[in-house]
Amino acid sequence: MLPYNSIEAAAAHLGRNLTYAETLWFNYSADKSDDVLACHNILFLCLFFSVAPLPFVFIQLLRSPFFEKHKIQPKIQPSAADIFNCYKDVMLSFFFVVGPLQLLSYPSVKAVGVHTGLPLPSIGEISAQLLVYFLIEDYTHYWIHRFLHCKWGYEKIHKVHHHYTSPIAFAAPYAHWAEILILGIPSFLGPAMVPGHITTFWLWFVLRQMEAIDTHSGYDFPWSVTKYIPFYGGADHHDYHHYVGGQSQSNFSSVFTYCDYIYGTDKGYRYQKKALQKLREGVNGGEDGDGGFKSD
Repeated sequence: MLPYNSIEAAAAHLGRNLTYAETLWFNYSADKSDDVLACHNILFLCLFFSVAPLPFVFIQLLRSPFFEKHKIQPKIQPSAADIFNCYKDVMLSFFFVVGPLQLLSYPSVKAVGVHTGLPLPSIGEISAQLLVYFLIEDYTHYWIHRFLHCKWGYEKIHKVHHHYTSPIAFAAPYAHWAEILILGIPSFLGPAMVPGHITTFWLWFVLRQMEAIDTHSGYDFPWSVTKYIPFYGGADHHDYHHYVGGQSQSNFSSVFTYCDYIYGTDKGYRYQKKALQKLREGVNGGEDGDGGFKSD
């Protein structure tokens, strides 16, 4: 809750007039406690995961040749029932695992210094913090993900997420409840190490899940803006991990590709890409012109 009774009091404390964004924030948050504001993250994630995957779902069900040529595993086509059941299971996880986790973690969020007051952070500050969050999450996620592919981790926990050998957008958070808890650690480490404003905290989780939806979409569109992000893995990179399945020892990274390259866990993926490229060149584009993996 903001420690000001009015916008004038807030402006006097800051020594300047509030920006338009800060005025909006004051009007919205002034009478809300910090724990209520922290709980917004649950609502944002549920709403986001209900809406953001829908374009990919429509494309998947439409099966237009224009889009299907960019499908990474074109021989696997989930039905509307498959997609709905996936969404239902994900929402159950959100209500019974993610929601309680968000509520229980609030004291930790406050303790590390995530704050709700004024002033709001600048665009530069937000961008720098988000970059740090992505780098920390990506590196720690890589090693936890590798652990989950050991025999015990895979059989007891991680194989639930690999139910979809050809990922769909709603399947990004489809996982065993223990995996949801374990992989929540990398997402929290960045804000714990470089705490910021709660609006940055909200934005971080939305962007991280947006990336997860993209990498699980099953489509590799050449016009995607993510093509311009250095070292970004994308759907093609992560789809290979699901394509290989339980035996996969490749492409463990969540966002970027540098860990897989440095530690040599993308060799199978790179070999596959080169082999497919040679095949396409040999048949003048042929039937494998979609640039993806072929699955029987």
